[in-house]
Amino acid sequence: MLNLKSKIGALIAAATLAVPVAAQSEEFINILTGGTSGVYYPLGVGLSKIYADNIDGARTQVQSTKASVENLNLLQQGKGELALALGDSVKLAWEGNADAGFAEPLAKLRGIAAVYPNYIQIVASKESGITSLDGLKGMSLSVGAAKSGTELNARAIFAAAGMTYDDLGKTEYLPFAESVELIKNRQLDATLQSAGLGVASIKDLSTSVDIQMVSVPEEVVTALGAPYIAATIPAGTYQGQDADVPTVAVVNFLVTHEDVSEETAYQMTKLLFENLGELEAAHKAAAQIKLENALNGMPIPLHPGAERFYKEAGLM
Repeated sequence: MLNLKSKIGALIAAATLAVPVAAQSEEFINILTGGTSGVYYPLGVGLSKIYADNIDGARTQVQSTKASVENLNLLQQGKGELALALGDSVKLAWEGNADAGFAEPLAKLRGIAAVYPNYIQIVASKESGITSLDGLKGMSLSVGAAKSGTELNARAIFAAAGMTYDDLGKTEYLPFAESVELIKNRQLDATLQSAGLGVASIKDLSTSVDIQMVSVPEEVVTALGAPYIAATIPAGTYQGQDADVPTVAVVNFLVTHEDVSEETAYQMTKLLFENLGELEAAHKAAAQIKLENALNGMPIPLHPGAERFYKEAGLM
């Protein structure tokens, strides 16, 4: 009888131990990105494949969204496991800035990694005659979807330049691809897009009409301050762009939430840095992701799973 009880006890113990393994093997990873013509979406697709191929039993999905602000709110609600978001949006979400689209502090957010910088890319049709920020006055400009990370960038840049949307002839709140289509159809003069270099939307525009890249002056960058940094869009990034264009950049972050398991967050972080070549094949912006920069400027607490990886990697 004692032997039978021992066997039953062993079976129960084995079943109990198997529960977290089964749960882990059925881990669902929904990756929140942005519009399909931006950089977030192809990077999300790349990460989805990496995780599906390397995390046993993981089911992955890529969700196209309005990007940073929506992504962070969805994470807080548990409607995603990983998201890309701009650094200033992450900071404002943690603080609970209502004007930026965060009704209360998003206390469940946890950091995975700093990834690549978003370049503020202001592009006008050549025929508009716009060559500077000041030249946007009285003209029509798309500043990104309302209260998106891009639009928060636009507001900040205008404020640093001593301008407001009231200075524009018309303000449009449109995603990248729609903005480009309006410029092609001569219904819009310019678009401000916060994205990685070589973003598909501006590439498409530059092959369809003659463009003029608009620089962001150094004094505006200084007035902006952290988390913004001075940056350059290299000559030849887009067709017809023959010179370097000074601008401003802000770092993107991969973010998760506290209810994601430590093991899943660890694997998501580890596999990101072990497969950068594959991710670069999804979009060249990934070439700027460096392990040594992964913790730079992180505006929220790290997820314990990410922290475990960085300790193993010698960064902490």
